[in-house]
Amino acid sequence: MKKIIYKLWSSKFWWLLLLIVLIVINIISSLVYFRFDLTKEKRFTLSEATTTFVRKLEEPIQIEVYLKGDFPSGFQKMANTTEDFLMNLKRIEGSKINYQFISPLEIFPGTNSVTYRDTLLAMGISPINLTVQLSEGQQQKLVFPTAIISYKGQQAIVNLYPEGNSVVSQNEINSAEAQLEYQFLKTFHSLLKPAKPLVAYSVGNGEPTGPETFAIQESLKNNFQLFTFNIAKQTFIPDTFNVLMIVKPSIQFTEDEKLKIDQFVMRGGNVLFFVDALNAEQDSLRNKMQTVAYDRNLNLEDLLFQYGIRINQDLVMDLQCDFLEFVVGGSASNPQTEFLQWNYFPVFQSTNSHIINRGLNLLRGQYVNSVDTISANGIKKTILLSSSTNSRTISTPALISLNENKMVPQDEKFNQNSIPVAALLEGSFQSIYKYRVGKMLKDSLVSLGVPFKENSPLANKIIVVADGDFVLNEISSEFGPLPMGWNKYTYTTFSNKSESGKYFIPMANANFLKNCLEYLTNDVGIIEAGNKEIAMRLLDSKKVKEQKLFWQLFNVGFPVIIIVFAGIIFQYFRKRKYTI
Repeated sequence: MKKIIYKLWSSKFWWLLLLIVLIVINIISSLVYFRFDLTKEKRFTLSEATTTFVRKLEEPIQIEVYLKGDFPSGFQKMANTTEDFLMNLKRIEGSKINYQFISPLEIFPGTNSVTYRDTLLAMGISPINLTVQLSEGQQQKLVFPTAIISYKGQQAIVNLYPEGNSVVSQNEINSAEAQLEYQFLKTFHSLLKPAKPLVAYSVGNGEPTGPETFAIQESLKNNFQLFTFNIAKQTFIPDTFNVLMIVKPSIQFTEDEKLKIDQFVMRGGNVLFFVDALNAEQDSLRNKMQTVAYDRNLNLEDLLFQYGIRINQDLVMDLQCDFLEFVVGGSASNPQTEFLQWNYFPVFQSTNSHIINRGLNLLRGQYVNSVDTISANGIKKTILLSSSTNSRTISTPALISLNENKMVPQDEKFNQNSIPVAALLEGSFQSIYKYRVGKMLKDSLVSLGVPFKENSPLANKIIVVADGDFVLNEISSEFGPLPMGWNKYTYTTFSNKSESGKYFIPMANANFLKNCLEYLTNDVGIIEAGNKEIAMRLLDSKKVKEQKLFWQLFNVGFPVIIIVFAGIIFQYFRKRKYTI
């Protein structure tokens, strides 16, 4: 065989052998697909969870992406990235994955004038109103960074650009592209497992249940089933609940109630805390100029300490903060007001340290406490939220006075950096009642079918946010319940600017809440898909300027040199072969 190949290559029919080799390579490549992902973050490699999902599809799945048209470069890049991702899905199971890109301006099939844009708006999908700079001036353009997935008669919406800002930055586009697989995968998961996770909203310890919880219900209604659950009246917390949510309790927890929470955790339940350690309410400042923040005495300290975290008896003050309306002059009948920064309303910026806080906008807090992580065997701690580089804490009893804003803030006191205010705890937790519960109480638990457990499973998760108001909404006399994170004193309209010209900062408190619950309830594989991050590797502007001419000549001249060199070698061997 070797002799035949050698003779064929040495003869004038060498081109025939080369043609055969190319045909064989093409046949093999059409049957077996492989490629090498040389990027550091493996941006073109699908996670194992995504591959497993596609291979388990029982019927074809239809995906419609509404990113077709004349878009700015950022969204055009996102459209290309989305198409690359869907092509990768199709390579796994070509017959099960069908997708198409549709322009929102196209006419909907079977109608004369109804566009896809009209149907998207009817489905409650809000577009992003972009301001595009053209040669003839500015132009407003509506973009729907959305995909709709249809499977077994069900439909689900994928938000390709969770930020939703009208001012788009490259960082936000990169973040959206990094989360592309995660957004699709969690939507796929919801279609395969349509049963929504059960979330128990704890009541009975002074937790809010009125209109201030409207935003919680609105944020969770599409992806979770929210139930109120009175810990004091029930004998135990059922395992049917995926998450126990405790929001701004104001009445002390008894040992019996703490035991129920503890044993819920020991049986594998996850808990989400939004807790104020101090009693500091904005309403207290309405009728008088100052108030004192004091300990709520919730009796949760030892329980949280056992799990690896402590909520401190202090308040976080931050120069990066929200606004409050102050009377700065005028008369009692006609006061002159002005919106000034209120350091007790810190605005947190996402640190992108975890899938929960990755890619989020700013988040608003009110009278927030700091937290410390405590050494606990087998528990991994991740700080989710922290203050800015110009912050400080004041200890209890803390005097809060509106007169503070009449003076210039003493910036030199705001010298603390990244004070933690929220943390994620993961691992196998040990019961605080391991050596404290008597035999009678243990036997009573056994009689209810819930035997006492000393340790939780390995995959347990607890999230603690030291701000009870973080997920509550304010009430406007004009609009009623406002979206989560909105300030009723400054944000009175739903536009980018209010009539008085005050700027609007979109807060991401609702997204943070949903991310927390998704992390506590979803499969680990889905969360791992969301941990992908695309780094921006910027060019060194100084080197670009210094070496610009060299690289221009190199890119233009080097390919020509290679071709000339190859031609010289070819002619040399040809001349040597055929010269007599």
